[in-house]
Amino acid sequence: MSEGGDRDNVIRVGFGDDGRLMRAPSAEPAPSQPAPPRSDPRDGLYAVSEVARLFGFKPSRLRYWHRSGLLGPSARVGGRNYYTFQDLVSVRVAKGLLEEGVPLQQVRASVESLREAFPETSRPLSELRVLADGRAVVVEDEAGAYEPTTGQAVLDFSVDRFESDVVRLLHFDHDDRARAYEHYLEGCRYDENERTYDEAEHAYKKALSLDPTLSNALTNLGNLEYRRDHLEEAETYYRRALECDPEQPEALYNLGFLCFERDEIDPAIILFSKAIESDPSFADAHFNLAMALEERGDGSAARPHWQQYLALEPEGSWADIAEKHLERGRRR
Repeated sequence: MSEGGDRDNVIRVGFGDDGRLMRAPSAEPAPSQPAPPRSDPRDGLYAVSEVARLFGFKPSRLRYWHRSGLLGPSARVGGRNYYTFQDLVSVRVAKGLLEEGVPLQQVRASVESLREAFPETSRPLSELRVLADGRAVVVEDEAGAYEPTTGQAVLDFSVDRFESDVVRLLHFDHDDRARAYEHYLEGCRYDENERTYDEAEHAYKKALSLDPTLSNALTNLGNLEYRRDHLEEAETYYRRALECDPEQPEALYNLGFLCFERDEIDPAIILFSKAIESDPSFADAHFNLAMALEERGDGSAARPHWQQYLALEPEGSWADIAEKHLERGRRR
């Protein structure tokens, strides 16, 4: 922590001249970020919270689908995962199949079978024509219709129709939840400059007045309070975010490093672990979990998280530290 109470820092590690572990400044709390900007919806990238809003899902459902291998985001920018337009079509098709009564287990089995049959097809629910009869799933290509596991199909789920539906969803901008998300995006833009933190706070609070469940805005309000050295207020916002979305990885991670700053190592480990369970690609959570485990004296448990951080961010700002920890572990 720097002098004068400047809250620019969270915990990371470095090494002194004697090779002992030490703490050093790092990046600020992890923001709950929007997807990168886009001009054409078909070229866009979309965060899990935005996809959940579009389709009326809880973010936890999409994260479960991702973890279970059903479908998930296929783009990665700035160390985070994003859904492409074709990913959104896959989500829409899966939703349609479930609405027609096809069990989730059958949808998942069909996707797995399609991936085996068409290894070059990364998103079978959007790249092939999908049919269903309420009990099973079949697909159709230029060779004709067939069913990847068992059963017959009578209901046509043409992907073209779902693409049009997704475009329509992406263009809707009239209800309170859509307007709330626009205010949230405005807050993210103001959030980038210390001189406009007050404007960011106003935008986030406007978003929450329209949609009190917008957990992303709560997390970023917590980050603003952290930078102002209002740690209790920051923690309150993070916990409110988790009341809305218990699996939001950024809120879990930020609570974890607040615990870490207070030398509450075991609670920090639990929170970092939950952040990774929610988003296994969260590189910084792997890094800080490894550091917390090292501080507890559990270097063997830390090792896979150092390795995973390097796998996710081989050129990351903390890569040299992770490599030094792994080298120290090999010498033990």
